[in-house]
Amino acid sequence: MSYSAVYGIDYAKGATFATSTGGAINGRFCALHFTSNSQIQAITVQNWSGASLVGHQFDAGTIIYGVFTSLTLQNGHCIAYKL
Repeated sequence: MSYSAVYGIDYAKGATFATSTGGAINGRFCALHFTSNSQIQAITVQNWSGASLVGHQFDAGTIIYGVFTSLTLQNGHCIAYKL
């Protein structure tokens, strides 16, 4: 079974490349794949509980899953896979 089937990512729906200089991205995303060391400046997540991700730093190669509707990066860049 492929990872896309396990995690519900439909790569045919596409993705958005987010950068720290590109401003906020908006839409519905199921996974964020950080392609460089990155820090979140602002994020809206529909199904997340616990501590906020704002200010959190992610290493390159990290992937987080959820229903993300808005993302702004303080630094770095990531691929946001559409839901």
